[in-house]
Amino acid sequence: MSSPFRSPPVSNSAHIASLHANDASFDPYRDSEDGGFKLDRAEYTLAINANEGFDRHAPNNTTRSAPSWSRELTAISPFSSSNKEADIGLPLLGTSDRSSRASHRRFRKLKLSRCLLYPLLGFFVMLGVVQFVTIACGIIISFFPDEVDRLSIHWRQEETSSAELAHWPTDFSRDIVPVACHSHNDYWRPIPLFSAIKAGCVGVEADVWLFDKELYVGHTTSSLTPQRTLRKMYIDPLVKILDKQNPITAFHPTVDEPLQGVFDTDPSRSLILLIDSKTDGDATWDSVVAQLAPLRDRGYLTHFNGTDVVNGPVTVVGTGNTPFNQVTANTTYREIFFDAPLELLADEDNIDDILNPNPDTRIADDTQVVADSSTENVGQGLSGLPSGGIGPDTFNWTNSYYASVSFKDSIGFPWFFHLTDRQVGKIRAQIRGAHRRGLKVRYWNLPNWPRGLRNHVWHVLVREGVDMLNVDDLQSATRQDWSPKLSDWWR
Repeated sequence: MSSPFRSPPVSNSAHIASLHANDASFDPYRDSEDGGFKLDRAEYTLAINANEGFDRHAPNNTTRSAPSWSRELTAISPFSSSNKEADIGLPLLGTSDRSSRASHRRFRKLKLSRCLLYPLLGFFVMLGVVQFVTIACGIIISFFPDEVDRLSIHWRQEETSSAELAHWPTDFSRDIVPVACHSHNDYWRPIPLFSAIKAGCVGVEADVWLFDKELYVGHTTSSLTPQRTLRKMYIDPLVKILDKQNPITAFHPTVDEPLQGVFDTDPSRSLILLIDSKTDGDATWDSVVAQLAPLRDRGYLTHFNGTDVVNGPVTVVGTGNTPFNQVTANTTYREIFFDAPLELLADEDNIDDILNPNPDTRIADDTQVVADSSTENVGQGLSGLPSGGIGPDTFNWTNSYYASVSFKDSIGFPWFFHLTDRQVGKIRAQIRGAHRRGLKVRYWNLPNWPRGLRNHVWHVLVREGVDMLNVDDLQSATRQDWSPKLSDWWR
């Protein structure tokens, strides 16, 4: 069916629109002069809009027509306008005031949620940046020597600038207060031995490896060098320091009795040298005994004389593959003491179910260890002992000095950032068992991070009676400032 009105060509529509624009009296609804067609209102409106789009939006006389849906909507809308914004931006005819108010409320809620979300998001971003910077600074600082190491470097340079220590004052440690801490893996420090002494630690550790009748110091064989030997790093420096601490001069013709130790503020304090044998226990034992001769000849070693323990400036303790049967072979003289297995010494009052849940695994109550016991290298506290040969009186103050164990393996990690009652109960039982035998308690493999957790563990151990803290951070340990700090929980 044909339309009641004829649709003019686009060119005619544009022509009519232009006539209207130039002549206000022009009536497009009457017949044209040439007796042609008549336009209805919708066609005329479409022509006007098309002409405006041509003039405004089509450079170089290129027409850019509106979308088809816009043209159709304009054609049927009673609110049609020649305005461009009206052509493309008018709301639908069904939009009501109610929907407009609902849209406004939704906009306000969205704006409010953004006002709350953006500050919260910014806070967490800033917190992340601060934590990242703190961790990065901590990593960078860890590569630089701390205050103790810087002082020790100066100390060490003075000591090595001359074959003798004549330029050192006899009270070189006058401002150092000894603290019951053990310098774990002391050979890793920039200045082994001296860093620990300067910080005030009374214990140092050396891992020794026997190669070609020489004892080399290092954590693994890949870290060994010809210059890093037990003699050069520990024995000879200790001899020089103690010789200077116990001088014989015209003013002081005889040595002091007892001999003065490393720390001038506490001359009776003995420095513990923990020697961890990494190679075969028996072969390493003979070399250690031979290299202790300079300290032994001067009377600097703590020793057992058959009845009593005579305290000296240096106490040597054997651990690792050190054979217990070699320690106890001589019943009248001992200068190397044992590092006993702490977990096997715990008092079983109220803790028997923790240590020995299976009655078949209980240790036999033998009180003697025969000299020809098995010398299998099975590690700290068990080398040189027969299977089932550990009794309640095997380890005591006459043959052992430390009673130690891995904190992680024995007590466990404090997963909830504090020690549980069960863990504290086990610590107390182990401490009671060791102290009853006259031994000093030491836990190794303690948690080191975060610092807040580490300080909490240190505080609990000292409170419960641990005799020696096994530490890597000498400054924090010797300062004993372990009060809670918020920053310590991510550093």
